Amino acid sequence: QVQVVESGGGSVQAGGSLRLSCAVSGHTISRNQLGWFRQAPGKEREGVAAVSTGGGTYYTDSVKGRFSISRDNAKNTVYLQMNSLKPEDTAMYYCAAVVPLRGGILSPPLSPHLYNYWGQGTQVSVYS
Repeated sequence: QVQVVESGGGSVQAGGSLRLSCAVSGHTISRNQLGWFRQAPGKEREGVAAVSTGGGTYYTDSVKGRFSISRDNAKNTVYLQMNSLKPEDTAMYYCAAVVPLRGGILSPPLSPHLYNYWGQGTQVSVYS
């Protein structure tokens, strides 16, 4: 059974940094497309960053230049480094995984509907 567990959330002042981790167990992530998503109260879940099986990375416009997604296949873990945090980044952050059956990349990579393994989320709060 595949399990996805996020960690690293917390409360931070605007301009600060956090590093989220997502540990996947139950299968190897080397063939997974992985993504980070967030959902603020009253808003829809949105894609923040994704990384393909080949290492290509994708970001939503609002986090480009501030967030960085990376994967460590040996540790079955994906990370989200978040710098220059803003109050509008406050949300529950979720990690998700999917195995592209034909390889390559599933598009659009930031669409939550493509992913079928989800964690429970970790809260990020940014105060000014």
